[in-house]
Amino acid sequence: MPVTADVSSRLAALVDRYALLDGATEQLALLLELVEAEPSAITTVRDPREGADVHVADSLVALELSEVREARRIADLGSGGGFPGLVLAIALPQATVTLVESVGRKVAFMNGAIERLALGNVQAIQARAEEWPAGITAHDLVTARALAPLPVLVEYAAPLLELGGSLVAWKGVRDGKEEADGQAAAAALGMTELRYEAVKPFATARDRNLYLGSKVRSTPARYPRRAGMARKRPIRAST
Repeated sequence: MPVTADVSSRLAALVDRYALLDGATEQLALLLELVEAEPSAITTVRDPREGADVHVADSLVALELSEVREARRIADLGSGGGFPGLVLAIALPQATVTLVESVGRKVAFMNGAIERLALGNVQAIQARAEEWPAGITAHDLVTARALAPLPVLVEYAAPLLELGGSLVAWKGVRDGKEEADGQAAAAALGMTELRYEAVKPFATARDRNLYLGSKVRSTPARYPRRAGMARKRPIRAST
């Protein structure tokens, strides 16, 4: 079912806010329609009226960072239903985007969406970040939204980044312990100290933060560890 006029208007306002190209409103609307129509549970938010903010606006807010606007080779980890990766592929047609997802039905949805949206700059692959050798040092940006704690995300991202590349992680309420562990992981894996930017993707959004770190040294050869170890035994700050 086509999105309603109020959803189209909201999307048009986002396209104007971020100066996206002509046609982006229609592509974003179609993406929300595909999410709503998808029978499998790829996301808990399927209503386009909510998705315009929770999915699209929340993804586009990363364009406030120059590291995102200027990216050319993006890996989006744990893409799920395609957020933020598909939205960023629409917003950044000059960038090549790889959607990395371990769940097959979600990859199938994203591949179908890529075809329907006629996007030539994005692919979806079924893989885990730790078991993706083709991705090593191949990206100038790694993104991850609501995927894992900060030290885990840093361990996933660092091997995939070229020197000078950046990780951007979407987070909610700040957590001091998680931040300390994230800083410890960043130091161990050749990343700068993580900084955060409080963002307001839509009027009712609360506690939205983007964490940013850049790769300044080569990742130690023992990383990535085998699948699951980053979560099972995350790098932690000393106590």
